[in-house]
Amino acid sequence: MTGSLPSVRRLVVRAPNWLGDAVLALPAMAALRRHFATASYTIAASGGVAALFREDTGVRPDAVLLLPDSTRETVRVLRDGRFDLGVLFPNSFRSAWVLRRAGVPQRWGIARGARGWLLTRRSSGSGGPKNEHHADYYRGIVRGLEIPCGDGPPTIAASLQSRAAVTTLLARAGVAPEARLVGVAPGAAYGQAKQWPPARMAAVMARLVRDCDVTCVVVGAAHDRPAVREIESWLRSQAPDTQSRVVDFAGRTDLGGLVGLASMCRVFVSNDSGAMHVAAALGRPVVAMFGPTDERVTRPIGESDVLTANVFCRPCHLRDCPIDHRCMKRIGVDAVFNAVARHLAGSALPSLDVSP
Repeated sequence: MTGSLPSVRRLVVRAPNWLGDAVLALPAMAALRRHFATASYTIAASGGVAALFREDTGVRPDAVLLLPDSTRETVRVLRDGRFDLGVLFPNSFRSAWVLRRAGVPQRWGIARGARGWLLTRRSSGSGGPKNEHHADYYRGIVRGLEIPCGDGPPTIAASLQSRAAVTTLLARAGVAPEARLVGVAPGAAYGQAKQWPPARMAAVMARLVRDCDVTCVVVGAAHDRPAVREIESWLRSQAPDTQSRVVDFAGRTDLGGLVGLASMCRVFVSNDSGAMHVAAALGRPVVAMFGPTDERVTRPIGESDVLTANVFCRPCHLRDCPIDHRCMKRIGVDAVFNAVARHLAGSALPSLDVSP
């Protein structure tokens, strides 16, 4: 690729669609902010990730554009923005086609999915190894556009609004201000194969309550409710004395609430999920169980324990296991509990100050 980069007045950056990917793309998106420092910078994102960019990240957009579900409406809102450059992080044909229909004259991204003809500048990125981490993949997109991008990790700080809202939420749930919180994300959006058995997650929480004097806060989306119900059922029958110290917020907070809650946790326990990446970017120690997915590609970045089982069939990347789910079932309760306990022993209490 040759030629100097054009002067840009109004920049729109199309964010990845999945929460974990959006977190891992933060360093690359921040590099665009630095490079086009004088431009008006808009992040265009789906409803599942848009609120992330209203928290404190290095991206610092001037505006966050929530994209409608309808392609026609998406074209309209992008056209109304009068952008002169759009940078694409999704690889889909549709994302490039929409920018072209919206009349964005400069469209940059990776030429995949037969969309090369829709791009005015093609990134030379994505030439790394097959198992490169997704954060490096997104950095490669920006570097392949001849824009400098450092190697720093994704970072998030919860906004004052999110922290204040969560402080109120915890108080209403009867959680004492001095409580030692452990965040637990038992679900996974990609499929049930990524979920460590909920009964085992419940067993870990019961031991943490009894042996480590913590309160466990369960987070997740509405689709994680079945896993949460299994956890609640196990606790009722096996550890009723611990129920009052397990607080369920799954499906009951927005993305800002997730960020606020995770920021107040001493340790975060999770499957391979978007919530896991949010907690890691907040600087929280993470204990993560990986089964069908490849930890080399999507492991949490930062202080973490990634637990896997040595089985022949992983990583298979299947949504549902066709055999006995051995990749997850061979990760034991003791291993997870011990990893969390080690982090608790060395963790500092997150500041709960929400004053300006």
